[in-house]
Amino acid sequence: MKEVLVVILCYLIGSIPFSYISAQILAHTDVRSRGSGNVGATNVYRTSGAWAAIPALAGDLLKGAVAAWLGLAMGGPIMVILCSLAAVIGHCYPLFLKFRGGKAVATAGGVVLFLMPKVGLVLLLLFITVLVVTRYVSLGSVIVAISLPFVAYLFHNPWQYTMLSALLMIVVVYRHRENISRLKAGSEARIGDQSWR
Repeated sequence: MKEVLVVILCYLIGSIPFSYISAQILAHTDVRSRGSGNVGATNVYRTSGAWAAIPALAGDLLKGAVAAWLGLAMGGPIMVILCSLAAVIGHCYPLFLKFRGGKAVATAGGVVLFLMPKVGLVLLLLFITVLVVTRYVSLGSVIVAISLPFVAYLFHNPWQYTMLSALLMIVVVYRHRENISRLKAGSEARIGDQSWR
């Protein structure tokens, strides 16, 4: 029973909409009706600027890290998987915003940086490289997500963490399915394009 309550708690932690809160407080903007409409740090940056995006990103990263830590504290690797996924699902489908949330990149990133910091740093460098070369945030996110389980395996992490990485990959890629369609069609907005704003 205690484990079930902790998983529910992690879902509620994941549901805290830091991006929505940050944009509302610092820029008086509802990110759900601006830019891409996504409740995530990228859309906060896109619609409200860096000063609102930084705390949004920090909050979303922290959600993942706290959930992973709670999983470790309460029962080891299996609880880590359940708690981490609960926070990521909470971010994607938050109770506090009628289940309309973000795309899980930052919250999943918080999980990875806490559990597998070397993997997290490698993927961060990969993301920055893709972003600099292409200016597509979504492409960088998808490539990093697909790379995650393979990099986790290469760094000899526990098999449970590699399995968690595969599950996180599925969630992130699924949440980017519309971006993937736009990338294929050549209509996805790049950073710096007029359509970005």
